[in-house]
Amino acid sequence: MRLVISYLLTPFYYFAFGALLGVFHPVQVIARRIWGYEAHTKSVCFLNRLLVKSLHIVGARVQFSGFELLPENRPLIVVANHQSLFDIQAFVSGFAKWHPKFVSKIELSRNIPSISYNLRHSGSALIDRANGGQAIREIIRLGRMIEANNYAVCIYPEGTRSRNGQVRKFQSGGIKSLLKAAPSAVVVPFVIEGHSDMMKYGYFPLVFGTNLKYTVLNPIEPKGRDAEDVVNECEHRIKQALGQA
Repeated sequence: MRLVISYLLTPFYYFAFGALLGVFHPVQVIARRIWGYEAHTKSVCFLNRLLVKSLHIVGARVQFSGFELLPENRPLIVVANHQSLFDIQAFVSGFAKWHPKFVSKIELSRNIPSISYNLRHSGSALIDRANGGQAIREIIRLGRMIEANNYAVCIYPEGTRSRNGQVRKFQSGGIKSLLKAAPSAVVVPFVIEGHSDMMKYGYFPLVFGTNLKYTVLNPIEPKGRDAEDVVNECEHRIKQALGQA
């Protein structure tokens, strides 16, 4: 019966998802061109809150926790495990007050309503994975931006999505570059749990009634520590929170 409900409700969810992206694309454009960066950022955060809420259509139970642990006067380097494209809306919604940015592959900056526009105009780092020099320059530029403004950037050091939820080995290169460019930043392990369960059958159908948990763990102070050690600690703590360590 649960699978039948999943098949019945998933099209309604995707209709809502597509409608929100379609409606908010011109909203973003108008907000940015008339009122500027702040209005654009608010429209993006509101969109992503609605995207998270729309998961209730497929019976998802959503829980955010641990955000009271975050400092408000420092830039944040958010290190998260990567399960699906739904990870994006979880980060933006949870970290809205820190003007959330991404380290993203450049391919996502094209042809996706709302999402591509935001990536191009929010200051996020758009990296060409075939061009190491370009990627490093983009990450350093973004690091300097979050350092100057106490913004948050999310990076997925696994490099690609884990479809079964098992956390892959973290790569340290992007985080090292961010720490060099944003020396006052604190590193925040962010645990995403449940997306792989919801996507047991891929993007269709989405499994009805999944528990989705987005958890901030205690921030890591990177000053005086080797960046590789910080990355390894993030990986271990995220795996531990997911019962994989």
